[in-house]
Amino acid sequence: MEFFCYHRDRSDSLALRDELLEEHWSYMDGFAAEMIARGPTLTGDGEVPTGSVHIVDLPDAAAARAFAFDEPGYQAGVYREVMLRRWRNLLGRTMWEFPGGPNDGNRYLVLGLGAGQAVDLVVPPMPAQDELIAYGPLLSDDGAAWLGTAALVRAPDADTARAVLTPDRYADIEVHRWQFGGRS
Repeated sequence: MEFFCYHRDRSDSLALRDELLEEHWSYMDGFAAEMIARGPTLTGDGEVPTGSVHIVDLPDAAAARAFAFDEPGYQAGVYREVMLRRWRNLLGRTMWEFPGGPNDGNRYLVLGLGAGQAVDLVVPPMPAQDELIAYGPLLSDDGAAWLGTAALVRAPDADTARAVLTPDRYADIEVHRWQFGGRS
């Protein structure tokens, strides 16, 4: 089962986050085989981390909760909240298989928080499809209810990234700067 996990940083936790970076990476290294995508969200200028995204393939919801809440930054108080949702990998690949590579262009996390009828359940058509790093619906724990959509996108700007989702069909759409994570 695939899960989307977004740890949002507390505003005053940068020093603690930096102190725990090696522990965080070592923890995530233990899930390398299960990892679909990973990396920090950043302030608009791309300079300061604001959160941490992980998309993983784990056996069940209990394993996903353990993954999210045993993470060293969570245990130490770096994060103000954790979003953990079932997710479906509509691209069928990992971020490392993204044809655009890890560095060229601006990268964004686009989170559409659901409201009503499910939308965006298929991969957007070209040319947007070529810019998708990860894409899929956010689902309830049992996978039956649609709760939104999460995408990692290469785009020239936040407005272009936001356009990957159908406007006016979500309660809210968040767009965050994002970059490929993990060790160099």
